Amino acid sequence: MTEFIRKRTANAKNDILSGLTVALALVPEAVAFAFVAGVDPLVGLYAAFMIGLITSIFGGRPGMISGATGALAVVMVSLVAEGNALGAEGEQLGLYYLFATVVLMGIIQILAGVFKLGKFVRLIPHPVMMGFVNGLAIVIFLSQLGMFMTYEDGKEVWMHGPKLWTMIGLVALTMGIMFGLPKVTKKLPEALIAILVVSAIVIFGNLDVATVGSFIRDGGGEGLKGGLPSFQTDIFNKVPFTWETLKFIGPYALILAAIGLIESLMTLNLIDELTETRGNTNRECLAQGGANIVTGLFGGMGGCAMIGQSIINIKGGGRTRLSGIVAALALLGFILFASGLIEQVPIAALVGVMFMVVIGTFAWSSFRIMNKIPKTDLFVLILVSGLTVVFDLAIAVIAGVIVSALVFSWENAKRIRARKRFKDDGTKVYEIWGPLFFGSIKAFNDKFDAKNDPDKVEIDFVESRVSDHSALEAIFNIVAKYEAEGKTIKLKHLSEDCKALMYKASPKFREVIVEAIDDPRYHLAANPEDFPKPLSDYKL
Repeated sequence: MTEFIRKRTANAKNDILSGLTVALALVPEAVAFAFVAGVDPLVGLYAAFMIGLITSIFGGRPGMISGATGALAVVMVSLVAEGNALGAEGEQLGLYYLFATVVLMGIIQILAGVFKLGKFVRLIPHPVMMGFVNGLAIVIFLSQLGMFMTYEDGKEVWMHGPKLWTMIGLVALTMGIMFGLPKVTKKLPEALIAILVVSAIVIFGNLDVATVGSFIRDGGGEGLKGGLPSFQTDIFNKVPFTWETLKFIGPYALILAAIGLIESLMTLNLIDELTETRGNTNRECLAQGGANIVTGLFGGMGGCAMIGQSIINIKGGGRTRLSGIVAALALLGFILFASGLIEQVPIAALVGVMFMVVIGTFAWSSFRIMNKIPKTDLFVLILVSGLTVVFDLAIAVIAGVIVSALVFSWENAKRIRARKRFKDDGTKVYEIWGPLFFGSIKAFNDKFDAKNDPDKVEIDFVESRVSDHSALEAIFNIVAKYEAEGKTIKLKHLSEDCKALMYKASPKFREVIVEAIDDPRYHLAANPEDFPKPLSDYKL
């Protein structure tokens, strides 16, 4: 027991300090994303607290931070606007439609976990991962540029003059502290120290710069002060539970669920690589879904894993669930008790922290390997990065996976080969090399000449792999062609799965297939229930 406690508490200091740093960084992010979505800042802060706490306790990746994110906020804009339009004149129902959508989003994510769909994140190729990381770094960078805006005469304009140079100086100082402090000592969390130093300079120097408090008020908020989240009974009173409502919120919920899971699972993979440990993807799906259901019911805007804050946590030494729990509880503490202090934190300090996150997130090695990787992989990397910036993460990743799959299929389709030789008795032997699947069927069929081949033909699959339904269809059709010409054909070295399906198609194949003790043992990627077609279709 003492050994267990010792291991659990060994990293407690780093987890607590890192969690506090993350909590500070969560405040402007949550507020900014709430403004993007068109809802009150507290809706974003409550989401960051509830999702962060629940996923830290029950999630599949200790040390990963979740909360309100920009990837989801940009989708919520039109949802809130359309929801407001559905209400009676002067009645703003967009917020309640948002809560209902977040609950449905959580249900979809739980179903993904129940059906163990999280494992499919392993199908995401490395160029797509690099593109995702680069694109997200660019998105984080661009989102911080908005902090260099100010209000003049009621209009939002770019900072200029002394105000701009002060902002740049404080951002540079923050980045400098974060860069230099680890070279002096690694016992102190550089992000937290940088925020405290820059905040002290601003407060005691009485500098006129944007702070968290001014940022909230400029966006139309009334400050950070709030109470505990409360159950939103108005969801049931103001949102009609009808088929029309489901048709309206359903597509939004599906898109939000997909974006949330993709970003969470890809962030999980990234944290796995950084910590050299392994998280549980299906457990993370369940935790994200449960967190979004609770968040929707208690007045939050929904969310998912946050790559920027997760990296801040990992770099700060946060490794266990304690860091995420501390971040969530500290955020709630800021809302309830320390709003006045947090409102004095300069935006420049938080921007500097996020810029260092951008530098740490971007895969700079992608520039070094540009001339060393296949052009198709380079295209996928650039495509995913661009789509992440222009559209959203879900579209970028799905497009990257589709393009990678098509490229893989095309490249493998060209690898099918047939070496031809004759036995002493005049039998023509086709030795098939390469994968036989839907992409290589055309090339496979072109290898054979049923009309001009001798009366005895043998096809040897010892160096080939029959991969799918289309490959089986091709074999059926080749056998049918030779039988139609009145010629004898034998098949050798087919896998047990393949032979079982062909025997089911017709007992005739027992005369065609040659049994051998060295037949391959792999499994065929086809559903036996899909076979066979009627025997007459094969003209045997």
